Amino acid sequence: MSRAILIVLDSVGIGGAPDAAAYGDEGANTIGHIAAACAEGRGDRAGLRAGALALPNLARLGLGAAAEGASGSWPAGLGEPDDRSALYGHAAEISNGKDTPSGHWEIAAVPVPFDWGYFPEEEPCFPAALTDAIVREAKLPGLLGNKHASGTTILAELGEEHIRTLKPIAYTSADSVFQIAAHETHFGLERLYALCEIVRRLVDPLNIGRVIARPFLGETAETFERTGNRRDYAVKPPEPTLLDRVVAAGGRTHAIGKIGDIFAHQGITEVTKATGNAALTDATLAALGKAGPGDLVFANLIDFDMLYGHRRDVAGYAAALEAFDARLPEIEAALEPGDLVVITADHGCDPTWRGSDHTREQVPVLAFGPGIPGRNIGARDTYADIGETIAAHLGLAPGPHGRSFL
Repeated sequence: MSRAILIVLDSVGIGGAPDAAAYGDEGANTIGHIAAACAEGRGDRAGLRAGALALPNLARLGLGAAAEGASGSWPAGLGEPDDRSALYGHAAEISNGKDTPSGHWEIAAVPVPFDWGYFPEEEPCFPAALTDAIVREAKLPGLLGNKHASGTTILAELGEEHIRTLKPIAYTSADSVFQIAAHETHFGLERLYALCEIVRRLVDPLNIGRVIARPFLGETAETFERTGNRRDYAVKPPEPTLLDRVVAAGGRTHAIGKIGDIFAHQGITEVTKATGNAALTDATLAALGKAGPGDLVFANLIDFDMLYGHRRDVAGYAAALEAFDARLPEIEAALEPGDLVVITADHGCDPTWRGSDHTREQVPVLAFGPGIPGRNIGARDTYADIGETIAAHLGLAPGPHGRSFL
């Protein structure tokens, strides 16, 4: 036993979910479709990237083989079938929904056995009794939005009106979520957080998974930009997760990015927030520099999903994948004997798919570390196998929901 490092590439799905049709996502394949688009020149953008998708390090770890196992198709340009140096495979989700908490909790060995509450795809989408209570209790002049929307699109649409009126922008998506955008200075960051705490209490009876504070800066539709001060107010997992088990055994959990918020700060020892994949990768490396035996470093790299998947930006997504791939050698160089790294995802967000929501897909499972030989771990019936593998590596007793592939 030494340390475990768990890196979630947010939304980097590889297609082939057995129940994708039930979610309207049959045929969605985030990696496969990005690779195909790049091979055909549809992933080119002047000054950003061009040509076939180049992921030599992820391919070496077995990403192409994992994707073929999940979807039946080898992504264009992702290396030859014998370019594998990690434990590689693919995992299907058994939790209901395709949202962030479900995926992360199941990765941490606690699948979601219940149905979340969702808001309908109509305008207004929130019940009048709920919005009336929010306005009354938070002493607001009103709410803007009240519909399904992309976060960046709705800022361009309503951000200037928000500054004029100080009415927060409330919106949702196909996830179980109530999102509130407000300007950090005109409305106030702490006021936004306090508002989200009110909304969190009011949506509890509706079984809504998350309330998300979405602060932004800028003065015009052209200059609005969301900041790194996002905060998620999530419900607590239904039972102790891998994170709780690590802490109970005397280890520490180093939560990078939004991990602390996703787990409602249960089983979290240390939180590091950062903005952007590059900074989040820096924070992961810094956590590795101080993590000790028995510790878990758990990171979420959000840009794939937030900046490129939901915006259906193929070129941006491809460039972000290539940027992360280029930093994998740094992570490998920071490992100590006995360390285990697992790279995976929580769902898909195919940038070639219709709409702007997550897509129900299988996820890659790439596990490696000093002295760990590469082999095919095949199809995993649940993401919980990831959590149980890390538990086994750290010498923790097995849990009830998955099985180790070590």
